Amino acid sequence: MSTPKTVRFFLEDRLRESAQSGQHNFINKVADILRVHGFDVAFHKMSDRGIGGYALTHMKVPETGHGLTFRRVYHYPFWQIDRTDKRWDWRVAQAKFDPAQIEEKEANRFYNFWRKRLYDLQGDCDDDGFVYVPLQGKLTQHRSFQDCSPVEMIERVMAALPDRKIIATFHPKEEYLQSEQNAMARLEQLHSQLELRTGQMIDLLPKCACVVTQNSSAAFNGYFYGKPAVLFGKIDFHHIALDGMQLSDFEQISNHRPDYARYIWWFWQNQSINAGHPSAEEKITDRLRAFGWIE
Repeated sequence: MSTPKTVRFFLEDRLRESAQSGQHNFINKVADILRVHGFDVAFHKMSDRGIGGYALTHMKVPETGHGLTFRRVYHYPFWQIDRTDKRWDWRVAQAKFDPAQIEEKEANRFYNFWRKRLYDLQGDCDDDGFVYVPLQGKLTQHRSFQDCSPVEMIERVMAALPDRKIIATFHPKEEYLQSEQNAMARLEQLHSQLELRTGQMIDLLPKCACVVTQNSSAAFNGYFYGKPAVLFGKIDFHHIALDGMQLSDFEQISNHRPDYARYIWWFWQNQSINAGHPSAEEKITDRLRAFGWIE
């Protein structure tokens, strides 16, 4: 009799405790499918990484060899499993979105359900004309997945939209260097159109004209408010966003009205794993089969 292979889940403490107690819907579905296909399952601390073998790591770089990563697709109960922790290299990022292939009535039902569920939204939102720029980390650095540094991004937006008020927000969970804070303060002093705040996504999304960012999830959340996104970096939800490096004037944004309902349905219900849907087990199985873990 052959010895079962072991799949190790590397998890943060609270997530690990939830999985061990059988309370985590998605992780326990994955574990059950693995057991059916002859694997043993073990739940480890993140600090145990480096053991090798078959491994599923939450959000972090996968283990070498038979390693995969998994993470929530912005909101529960949607999840993804892939070979990399870089969202912009996920399968969905490479896929083509074709709204013509998606049934309108079902997409609208799905979209309106999640607008109501997440943000208690019904109908259209206001547009006070300002540009919302949610910032992330490393404001003066130009990282490999970005078109430019966040500071340069703001300079480009001000040049392209000189008549628009721009509200740029620091991420409330980021710790910024004094040099980064100084760079942003100088911009605010030099440009009256720029206002700096911290957080406030829920206050700003309903009233902004658009969301401009490197790849903040605030832009994805903006889709539920019907707000166009302009991106200066790579990410998985880029399909209906504008390319910030190609932005020349506000007309491009004001005339950009993608089919948000069809996109959200495609991105979540078609391309992701909805752990609360009857299709979850089949989709998990398909992903594990695609990576050669099961036959």
